[in-house]
Amino acid sequence: MILCCGEALIDFVPLEQNIRGYRPCPGGSIYNIAVGLARLQTPAGYFGKVSTDFFGDLLMQYLAENGAATEYVIRADGLTTLAFVSLPGQAQGEPKFLIYANDTVDRSLTTAELPPQLPEAIKALHFGSISLVLEPGATSLETLLRRESGRRVISFDPNVRPGLIAAKEAYRQRCEGWVRLVDIVRLSLADLDWLYPGAEPEAIIQRWLSLGPSLCILTLGAGGSKAYTASGVAAAAAPPTVKVVDTVGAGDSFLAAVLAYLAQGGILYDRGQLKALSETTLTACLSYACCAAAINCSRPGANPAYKHELEAYLSAQEGVRTG
Repeated sequence: MILCCGEALIDFVPLEQNIRGYRPCPGGSIYNIAVGLARLQTPAGYFGKVSTDFFGDLLMQYLAENGAATEYVIRADGLTTLAFVSLPGQAQGEPKFLIYANDTVDRSLTTAELPPQLPEAIKALHFGSISLVLEPGATSLETLLRRESGRRVISFDPNVRPGLIAAKEAYRQRCEGWVRLVDIVRLSLADLDWLYPGAEPEAIIQRWLSLGPSLCILTLGAGGSKAYTASGVAAAAAPPTVKVVDTVGAGDSFLAAVLAYLAQGGILYDRGQLKALSETTLTACLSYACCAAAINCSRPGANPAYKHELEAYLSAQEGVRTG
């Protein structure tokens, strides 16, 4: 099982461009990846605090409906974090988020609430996003990350939300500290541009690889994605036929598909195999993940692909290439 550790919140997504109305959707980067993995029939669970309010009930119900394990969820009285989404024109570019998280339950996780130990069935952990920024939960989750580093495979996605980061340089240093502890890193070009303005992306990725991860992945939106290991680089294009509704949750759907592909191929839980990934395997993995992200982008909000529809989409794309 892959245990996703961090925030669960409600995204308020615009009903349509230029219409003043919002639809509440279960969300949060970490939560989305748990759902995405479960939809791809990869054993996954969610660890974090969820409110007992009706938004919290919605979050719990959605996890259960999608087959994600909930035994590590902590329920607590209090408020659910809310995120209002502003979409760019023509559904292109990065969405913006206005996040209301003061005194909310998911950020209030304490070190005393961490599971004292995890069962052997949990082979990998995922961390990242706003849950590693908002205290006291950020320190608690970092404690868990440090404790499990080296014991289990760990993936990390900074999923930077600049509006929540008070001290950029301190965050950048802390982020690089997390990179030293993990096996797989995914970041977007927008993340990289904010963290290292004007820097050459390849140089930053190679430096991050030197810190310890076996695999670093850079997502490029409509430009597809690239994967970097110590032995080389692989790339995959985004599907050419995507009609984008919005890009909310696209990176989460992409990373869930990467983890699912590697897990189902018997690679994810073996650091030796992760380090030795061939260009052919990496390219296939990236193509799989790009198609998962495309499906997510074809409908409103964070709505990851199911395995059956991803397989059908991949088959259709293959038909387009060979037709």
